[in-house]
Amino acid sequence: MRKLGQIRKPKKTEEEEAPRGTGDFGSAISALCEEKGISKEKVIETISAALAAAYKKDYGKKGQNIRAEFDEVSGGAKFYLVKEVVDETTREFLEEKEDGEVEEKQSYVEKRPVDRDFSSTKAMAVDDEKLPRFNSERDLTLEQARKIKKKAEVGDIIETVLPEEKDYGRVAAQTAKQVIIQRIREAERDSMFEEYKNKEGEVISGVVQRVEGRNVFIDIGKSVGVLFPGEQIERENYRIGQRVKIYLAKVDAGTKGPGITLSRVHPEMVRRLFELEVPEIFAGTVEIKAIAREAGERTKVAVSSTEEGIDPIGSCVGQKGTRVQAIIEELGGEKIDIILWNEDTAKFISAALSPAKVLRVDLNEVEKKATTIVPEEQLSLAIGKRGQNVRLAAKLTGWKIDIAGVHTEETDGGEQEALNSEQKTVSSEQQAEEKKEEVIEAEAPEGVEKKVVEIKEDVASE
Repeated sequence: MRKLGQIRKPKKTEEEEAPRGTGDFGSAISALCEEKGISKEKVIETISAALAAAYKKDYGKKGQNIRAEFDEVSGGAKFYLVKEVVDETTREFLEEKEDGEVEEKQSYVEKRPVDRDFSSTKAMAVDDEKLPRFNSERDLTLEQARKIKKKAEVGDIIETVLPEEKDYGRVAAQTAKQVIIQRIREAERDSMFEEYKNKEGEVISGVVQRVEGRNVFIDIGKSVGVLFPGEQIERENYRIGQRVKIYLAKVDAGTKGPGITLSRVHPEMVRRLFELEVPEIFAGTVEIKAIAREAGERTKVAVSSTEEGIDPIGSCVGQKGTRVQAIIEELGGEKIDIILWNEDTAKFISAALSPAKVLRVDLNEVEKKATTIVPEEQLSLAIGKRGQNVRLAAKLTGWKIDIAGVHTEETDGGEQEALNSEQKTVSSEQQAEEKKEEVIEAEAPEGVEKKVVEIKEDVASE
């Protein structure tokens, strides 16, 4: 006799349990997409390919092209046998003789005899024209296709529904697993490549993961980039766990993931840092026209304004130098010269040679060569340490620059003489005015008037 409270509950049918399992499966797909950073459509495509491979392993034939459609809502799948409509122009048909030998059927493609005396390259070209053989497992003739689809044409794809199967062996399951793992890895690699390829040419933050020899490996999120010795600033040390900003110089596709090359010496890194620190540059009201850089030592930046009333140099320097100082600290104390860009080449070259004072610039448009004249005492300042200042100025302007130093006395000789003569003229005029006043104040007799006039004339002549 059944006791109260022990009434058995009716068992849930498979159809009632299906949504629960399907929900778990959908959640697993969503979690996989979020973890690997790939699209849901790519995961569904991967599962469909894995099911098609498993179906072909257990229930298909060699040479068949099987396509699967996975339904994420119901958790089921439909299978199709895919065949292409072909004729003699696209396939090579073979016929069997009575004795069982295979005979090649004449096709529409003309086959020329290969001259064995020709070069091997020519013979290979003729072999490449050979058509693929007809395979009844993946090809349909036009007559066969029109029995299934009346308006079928050559090149069409005919799909035939295959019976659904739910029981798969161990080998088929292993095949499906391998397909899923391989496809997911490929999708993840492609996703990472596209993500970092779009960031190529930008400045990103990373953490030093390890140092092997002189190569520094930096963790930049989903991948690891390499900072080679040639892309490092001299005398700059890196320690594990250090957070640095690096320039994403190059991204290459690789078998194990994208090959990412980082840089700390690229001139464009300075441009990107200015865009991060100066809102006017990011907005486009201040433009960086040219950059010349020797990493770790000095950088020259030419800027201009696109709107009136905006000081481009002041915008880059910031209040009390806060903006440019932040960039200098990020670059390890590298000196930065900000100069005003000018359409006048002579003025631009003069500004590029700052802090030296340029007296004159002679341009040779044909050879694109500029000869600059600076005071003798500022010659070393214009050249810079080991020629650094003039070298950066040449890179910045795109002109070959020669510097000549002259003494200030020789340079200003004509101006000095003119100034001295002007001073002499002023002093003589003052003397003439003083003598004139003395003559006027003195009460001379009538007989002395002629002499006074002569004195005035002598003074004026002086």
